[in-house]
Amino acid sequence: MGDPITMLLLGGMLLVFWLFIIRPQSKQAKEQAGFQKQLAKGAKVVTSGGIHGKVVKADEDGSAVTLEIDSNTRIRIERSAISMDLTKAAYGLAEEKKEEAK
Repeated sequence: MGDPITMLLLGGMLLVFWLFIIRPQSKQAKEQAGFQKQLAKGAKVVTSGGIHGKVVKADEDGSAVTLEIDSNTRIRIERSAISMDLTKAAYGLAEEKKEEAK
């Protein structure tokens, strides 16, 4: 088979890999999916391409939203293209941490 110490080290490395890489990434993906599902009219968002806009219409089937990026300028994009809330993009995570501390 193999030396028990080698097997222990290999198991430890796999555990560390899972704890520090896989688990946080899956948690972040779940949060992102939840954010995209709860998008509603009036939400200010930033797309993955860096376009800032306000949600003016959300499709009933949940696949796309219409963003107003300027007065009288609207674009229709997939929900998956929206990366974050505009307040997070503008003020970063420091604002979020302040709110959690309260």
